[in-house]
Amino acid sequence: MRSKLAILLTLMLIATAALAGCSTGGNKEEQTKVRIGEVTRSIFYAPQYVALTKGFFKEEGLEVELTTTPGGDKTMTALLTNSVDVALVGSETSIYVYQQGAQDPVINFAQVTQTDGTFLVSRKKIDNFTWEMIKGTTFLGQRKGGMPQMAGEFGLKKNGIDLSKDVELIQNVEYANIPSAFASGTGDWVQLFEPQASIFEKEGKGYVVASFGVESGHLPYTVYMTKQSFMDKNPTTVQKFTNAVYKAQQWVKEHSVEEIADAVAPFFDNTDPEILKNVVKRYKEQGSFAENPIVDEEEWNNLQNIMDEAGELKERAEHSKLVNNSFAEKAME
Repeated sequence: MRSKLAILLTLMLIATAALAGCSTGGNKEEQTKVRIGEVTRSIFYAPQYVALTKGFFKEEGLEVELTTTPGGDKTMTALLTNSVDVALVGSETSIYVYQQGAQDPVINFAQVTQTDGTFLVSRKKIDNFTWEMIKGTTFLGQRKGGMPQMAGEFGLKKNGIDLSKDVELIQNVEYANIPSAFASGTGDWVQLFEPQASIFEKEGKGYVVASFGVESGHLPYTVYMTKQSFMDKNPTTVQKFTNAVYKAQQWVKEHSVEEIADAVAPFFDNTDPEILKNVVKRYKEQGSFAENPIVDEEEWNNLQNIMDEAGELKERAEHSKLVNNSFAEKAME
């Protein structure tokens, strides 16, 4: 069973057929304003917030409007209906659009994160964790069909866990309710994003024992993408946008955890500064932040292998059909 994204995409593709050629083109002011729809507000996307707080988008002459559109389905719907110009979301969503027969495909052009961002959290503190410990227990995972769940399943299988018999897998809890479900007693293990994993550790409610980002390897986990029609009509805007992203990526690469945490802090007013630093440190150390915008073919194939393993890939999409690295390559010159 594929996620509700596939159904929504079919409806959106039909409803927006007449708008396929629309863009923000026109006068100079319209072309320099870019509306971003981010799939969630997350420290995982630190380079994006650095680009905003350090003025890298402004340096390129862009006025960025950032909106959080919770969930891959809502983010892609916003992009397909021209509510946003650029989406920051998992590359699997562009493949789902492709599988629905899109006449105006969604093109990946600048990668932001290159690993999964979730962690395996145990209810009890474990000094010497082994994956064998998961057998015969209950695992509270993420939403079926989403990249976090697929990466989680991939990591479990990679480490010898047979999902059909070794573990009771729970994946019908809404994303926002997963932490509270675990805190109230559901599951022996849970798959969590940051900062919730670090918050649980601080509160003594759970303990990080493994990283699904490390287990699943490099893949285009979160990428800036836009419709082919927008890219064709606004190549200069897309280039300036990619230039700003690359500047931010290099800044993140070259600066300390403390400096990065300070730069992104305005977007996380309610997050404990120490938690913020811990999360940045964890993601930086495991190489989650992409150091350049290139979406390479090896990562693309790894993504599709994980989707295929999860039974969510109807047909493989060629790298050349849904990825355009020309903007990233020029930004890096």
